[in-house]
Amino acid sequence: MPQSSALLIFRSSHKRTRRQRFLDEMEITVPWEAFLALIKPVYHKPSSKGGRPPIPLEVMLRIHLLQQWFTLSDPLMEEMLIDRPCFRRFAGIETMEGRIPDETTILNFRHLLEEHRIAEQILEGVNQMLSERGVML
Repeated sequence: MPQSSALLIFRSSHKRTRRQRFLDEMEITVPWEAFLALIKPVYHKPSSKGGRPPIPLEVMLRIHLLQQWFTLSDPLMEEMLIDRPCFRRFAGIETMEGRIPDETTILNFRHLLEEHRIAEQILEGVNQMLSERGVML
């Protein structure tokens, strides 16, 4: 059986985990556009000097939220993105040709949010949204 066929059968036959159900709920619950609008003014612009293109802002926001929800360090977040297909799908990494942000990129994004006090606003927004739905993290 070709590898892609085996993967398709695995995906279609495996039971959704609590983690996957939680991520599916967050996908429809989080006010993505509002959070992206908070970060966009301070997010790094592509460099004219070349080099690797920056990771898309929405991917980094999703990784940040995964890190917060599952209490993951920067190195462990990188490892989980490599190891967990549901994390990669949620973050939107499957569409990025396999580019997974390393722990330094994750750290720098977290520091950017902390420096501009955006991390607090996002956390408050998520907590309020979950409270309105009767859900606690």
